[in-house]
Amino acid sequence: MDTAREKGNVVAFLGPKASYTHQATLQKFGDQNFHIVPMTSIDDVFAAVQAGSATHGVVPFENSSNGPVLFTLDLFADADKRHPDIVVEAEIYLPVHHCLVGQRAAKALHTAKATDAPSLSQVREDLDTSPVVSGAATPTQTAPQPARPRVQPLHSIKHIQHVHSHPQAWGQCKAFLTAYLKQAEKHDVSSTSRAAEIVATDSTGVSAAVSSKLAAELNGLDVLAEGIEDTQGNSTRFFVLRRRQDVEGHVNASSTEGVNGPVANAHDDQAQLFKSLISFTVDHAEPGALADSLAVFKKHGLNLTSINTRPSGARPWNYVFFVELMGRKRGDGDGGKVNVALDELGRVVKTYRWLGSWEKMTKD
Repeated sequence: MDTAREKGNVVAFLGPKASYTHQATLQKFGDQNFHIVPMTSIDDVFAAVQAGSATHGVVPFENSSNGPVLFTLDLFADADKRHPDIVVEAEIYLPVHHCLVGQRAAKALHTAKATDAPSLSQVREDLDTSPVVSGAATPTQTAPQPARPRVQPLHSIKHIQHVHSHPQAWGQCKAFLTAYLKQAEKHDVSSTSRAAEIVATDSTGVSAAVSSKLAAELNGLDVLAEGIEDTQGNSTRFFVLRRRQDVEGHVNASSTEGVNGPVANAHDDQAQLFKSLISFTVDHAEPGALADSLAVFKKHGLNLTSINTRPSGARPWNYVFFVELMGRKRGDGDGGKVNVALDELGRVVKTYRWLGSWEKMTKD
């Protein structure tokens, strides 16, 4: 039996292999004694950590170009109360360079001939064409000056009729997809590496995936275009998940009254080295309820770095608010700005949850 699995060191990640989450997981845990297990969905990662079948989980949380991953936020909102013990223990940043991967036209023609696929004539038409078209999207009333993609295709992609990827990738590659594949049908799948797997099994040869170069290599696909993301510095932040009871210093699991984070001896002047994630709900019928909640953080000198909302599931048009702030929750009796602020927050909101504190991994 695997030694890491015997010791209970299991990391669940959004798979399959070669996904960006897999790459982030290897960056964090690859040189340690952990058994790394792919999961089909982000929900599966949360469930594995909550059930204790995995000691750690790695999920995407937000992208520098396209904002938060809504699937992950909804699982933190936990409307169905299925993941009450999940907290964030660490963050991982990974540069994300998307590729368009599939079969080149000549190979697609060969595949189509072998299978007598209905796409045969369209693929044949593409064989002798230039790999590059103008790269300029058609101006519209809403986008009179559409952005131009940063790169051109490496091969002709006129035969591509279907593109598969994780929903988060569409917004990161909007300029390229609008310029070159506006008429192609887009298909949402669970991960970018799963998209590459799907394309590899398509006998028609007219499908492509927005995926990583590694996923193309593992699935025997051609790189039709490389670096198609809109922003050169495109990166994704991932969270490492744990159960509260598995994190040192947790002694109180009440989400309404607040929970206790890892014991920390650091003083408040070191707070900028750490981050915390908090969720809370307010009385939507009370004027100024949200403003009063946010004022608590200002009163205690806590810098909020982001705020997001997701439907609470309690009733229509009611929301869970998420704030990320500089500083960390400390153990009972250790004081600290975050502890004091959360005590006060509990008196002005309906409910709140401390969702973890971790070391900040960026220098800005």
